[in-house]
Amino acid sequence: MTYCVGMLLDQGLVFLSDSRTNAGVDHINTFRKMTVWEKPGERVLVLLTAGNLAVSQAVVNLLGERVADDDGHCSLVNAPNLFEAATCVGEAVREVHRRDAAALKEFGVDFNTTLILGGQIAGEVPRLFSIYAAGNFIEASRDTPYFQIGESKYGKPILDRVINPATSLDEGAKCALISMDSTIRSNLSVGLPLDLLYYRRDEFRVARHVSIGSDDAYFAMIRKRWGAELRRVFQDLPNPDWQTATD
Repeated sequence: MTYCVGMLLDQGLVFLSDSRTNAGVDHINTFRKMTVWEKPGERVLVLLTAGNLAVSQAVVNLLGERVADDDGHCSLVNAPNLFEAATCVGEAVREVHRRDAAALKEFGVDFNTTLILGGQIAGEVPRLFSIYAAGNFIEASRDTPYFQIGESKYGKPILDRVINPATSLDEGAKCALISMDSTIRSNLSVGLPLDLLYYRRDEFRVARHVSIGSDDAYFAMIRKRWGAELRRVFQDLPNPDWQTATD
């Protein structure tokens, strides 16, 4: 299992992913879930993946091969816009499905992958897409400025309360880290290290891409203070007055 979040903000985009995979308590490993394609001055595209690791890796590898071969296939480095780039990813998902789904089913394994693709290509605004196992996708909007994939339920409440298009990149990153901390605390299948990436609108280069491990001072502070402040606010709330409520 994994957890990833992508945010489409007025200032740009924020992406965060964990790196844990597991097939039972005795088989826990670390694999990166974020892939970046960058042509400075022209485009930055970021792909987050969740679901069956073999399926996700096959999709990413196929996309990488198409970039390297430049054989006329739609690829993430020649797509004219983000919609076409999302279509390229969807086509790669369907190709892997045609190749592997029947064999996976024979062994009782579901074809399971979900992806987030976001970035900016020169000539258009930043865009963000959520891509499903069937290769179809939806696009983020001002009403829905973020997408989650993987183990999303624990980290969703803070995003719903805080994130809107006017949120700054720094605040978006802070909120994403709190969302990730909530998920890590509630689900052992999500864990460090994390990949955090900022992209600033119209810069056409990655602004910041950092790996966050257990020794990261800022994330440790976030985890400690968020928990302490939640407990403080909870304790400050008045207890229910049942007598008044029944009068």
